Amino acid sequence: MAVHPLRRALGFLVGFLVLFFLAALAVSLTHDHSGRLSLGSDHSVALVPLEGEIRSSDDFVETLDDLADRGSIAAVVVRINSPGGAVAPSQEMYAAVRRLREKKPVVASLGSVAASGGYYVASAADVVVANPGTLTGSIGVILSLANVTGLLEKIGVQAEVLKAGSYKDMGSPFRPMTDEDRAAFQEMLDQVHTQFIDAVATGRKMDPADARRIANGRVYTGQQAKDLGLVDELGGVEEAVRIAASRSGITGEPTVERISPTRRPWWLRMLMSDRVAIPAETSLPLGIFEWLAKAADRSVTGDQAPVLWRMPIATDGIRW
Repeated sequence: MAVHPLRRALGFLVGFLVLFFLAALAVSLTHDHSGRLSLGSDHSVALVPLEGEIRSSDDFVETLDDLADRGSIAAVVVRINSPGGAVAPSQEMYAAVRRLREKKPVVASLGSVAASGGYYVASAADVVVANPGTLTGSIGVILSLANVTGLLEKIGVQAEVLKAGSYKDMGSPFRPMTDEDRAAFQEMLDQVHTQFIDAVATGRKMDPADARRIANGRVYTGQQAKDLGLVDELGGVEEAVRIAASRSGITGEPTVERISPTRRPWWLRMLMSDRVAIPAETSLPLGIFEWLAKAADRSVTGDQAPVLWRMPIATDGIRW
């Protein structure tokens, strides 16, 4: 007797759900308090990515604070591929790295680009490792503003702005910038630039005068950055992991736990492409619903273009 198609479909669905919850139960046995899979050894090196433009620090900071209290993690490698971004989130990430390094070794591994705010975060680590061709540095601050008064005149539009406070419309695109506006902006930028320089000098244990001398916004290669004292060692992420393991006292080949700073439920991450908190030599089939990952991952943006020319572009405030 033929099985009804609807009954067959329901059977497949129920079977899948049963298998899924059995797998979830099994994984929960190795589920730690921070909401991550914990399948590594008791002495692992955590690998935490920092990728793309820096817009928010919440997930990254929470992840590092969690790792500081995890006894199974002996050291942390922060893998940075970022052109920089907003000032305040970069400062919060820098502070999180500083807090973490008080409890365990932290190594910054610089990828293709780790510049401006990306380097700001890296400078807080115990050791900075870069590839010879990494683009890094860009220790500077930028604020880009537009003036559209000429365009409005051409199309016959007049903007009316009401304000209370002489500086309230400072930077408005509907009027030219005054000398007073420019001086106020420059004073603000200089102060933030000094904060950047002081943070790099503190993190890198450099003389503040030496840090200021190279903090002119220039982008350096990894080799140049090493010659200037901004980078400690040349190499890729494998070298960074080796250094982190050595500084934490791990002997032999270290276990690497890949940690996603995106705060998704563990069971959802199990179904996706994140290979989190598993030995580096292991490749588990975690991509069942990989197409859902970008929809659920708040850190993914549509702008993934090469970033060298993105460094001096600002659209929403002061940028590193």
